[in-house]
Amino acid sequence: MQATALVHQYLEQSAARYPAKTAVVHDDVRATYAQIEHQANELAWFLTDNRVSVGDRVILLSGNCIEYVIGYYAALKAGAVVVPFSTDIKPDSFTALYEELAPKAIITSFRFERLLKAARIDALQPELLIVKAPKANFGNQHAWDDVVTEGRPQGPSPALSPDALASIIYTSGSTGNPKGVMLTHGNITANTASICQYLALTADDIQMVVLPFFYVMGKSLLNTHMAVGGTVVLNNKFAFPAGVLNQMVAEQVTGFSGVPSTYAHLLHRSPLRKMRDQFETLRYCSQAGGHMSRQLKQELARTLPAHTDLIIMYGATEASARLTYLHPDDFDAKMTSIGKPIPGVTLRVLDSRGNVVAQGEKGELVASGANIMQGYWQAPGATRTVLDANGYHTGDMGYQDADGFFFVNGRKDNLVKVGGHRINPQEVEDAIDGTGLSVEAAVIGVPDPLLGNKLVGLVVAKETQASPTLLMQRLADKLPKYKLPAEIRFARTLPKKANSKVDRFKCAAIIAEKK
Repeated sequence: MQATALVHQYLEQSAARYPAKTAVVHDDVRATYAQIEHQANELAWFLTDNRVSVGDRVILLSGNCIEYVIGYYAALKAGAVVVPFSTDIKPDSFTALYEELAPKAIITSFRFERLLKAARIDALQPELLIVKAPKANFGNQHAWDDVVTEGRPQGPSPALSPDALASIIYTSGSTGNPKGVMLTHGNITANTASICQYLALTADDIQMVVLPFFYVMGKSLLNTHMAVGGTVVLNNKFAFPAGVLNQMVAEQVTGFSGVPSTYAHLLHRSPLRKMRDQFETLRYCSQAGGHMSRQLKQELARTLPAHTDLIIMYGATEASARLTYLHPDDFDAKMTSIGKPIPGVTLRVLDSRGNVVAQGEKGELVASGANIMQGYWQAPGATRTVLDANGYHTGDMGYQDADGFFFVNGRKDNLVKVGGHRINPQEVEDAIDGTGLSVEAAVIGVPDPLLGNKLVGLVVAKETQASPTLLMQRLADKLPKYKLPAEIRFARTLPKKANSKVDRFKCAAIIAEKK
């Protein structure tokens, strides 16, 4: 992998080295590096010719597809700032973010035309709207197929430095309104180079992508594999996991990445165990996107082929994706750890005054490095709460052991006070998972007139004979009485955000509805 200053140069360099190689596979379509590069060049010229210039925002609203890849790199080639929107964004949120961003262009598909109508897109008057296979008619609209045709061998070359803003990625809003994380070209390329290094990625790697590209982890899968000249296989049908697994075998996939719920689904709702001997090329599976219980890690490690490494990772949108990883050699001994900082990242455990705490003592994880964001878009107050001279305050509480490994104990703002005790819901969720009766669980604090709050567990049962009573009996052997949920409720599935993380707000709403 060559050193790269700008994100879109990953595509340009790999297209020069491997023009005829398949870069992206989606359904029946296979696109080479040359095809994507030339079409991205043509779209970049179209944007430039229509007054999209350096620093202008371009909204990208699309599911994972080849057009998304082309649109992403084209906007960067034009010097624009790519703003990926969640595919489940609602009209009111779309309008609010649109007004906050004042974008020059929107790249989308007919799938989102109903959303655009509901958001009154004509009243917002975008200067440029590019729609794949349009069925409706909006002002300043251009059909993708009229804009992107044969392609061009060269794209525009605006004056850009690594400090130029490359992307604004909105957080999921789990602790309030979504905030736009500002990432420069230098932030993204620093993190991409580090990920490629610790995963030892090469042009031979083939990544199965089931995570959305608008999610920072999904986007890192794209950038890392474009950087090394690898291949990404896009599958948007994870609800039917047997098809995903069959395609992994057929495409000889070497890497798979997911969040905890992805792996819970694979273990309990797919033929992963029956097919394990067919994954001859699967080099590693990586997990990030939140805490994964010891029970799930152990079960996954037993189920994967012996030659497949399980790599635990930790990061944040504000870190361009990644902060730490646990080397496979340390998995058995340090399974509950998030590992050590990736190359180029410094991680410390600080107390409330900004002092480094002793090994083994708890504090907040604070990170620094070239990958850390510039701040939140048009939110200087929110920026100051997480960025200071010490670095990026993750909001995660944890400690470092004597061997230098870091551990996360939960969010500093996520403790629930029950009858005078402060309880971390993650600990209770891990205990539920450890009963062997749960596929996944969310523990929510709800108001209680006597205790202040009480804990309610929303659980997807692994076995049909499981019952809330049996689960509570097993929990009583694992937790002190004051940490036991007041109630366990079974659900067929847990609500998820579009990035596959459990939506705790919707879990709380389900619990409130069933009082």
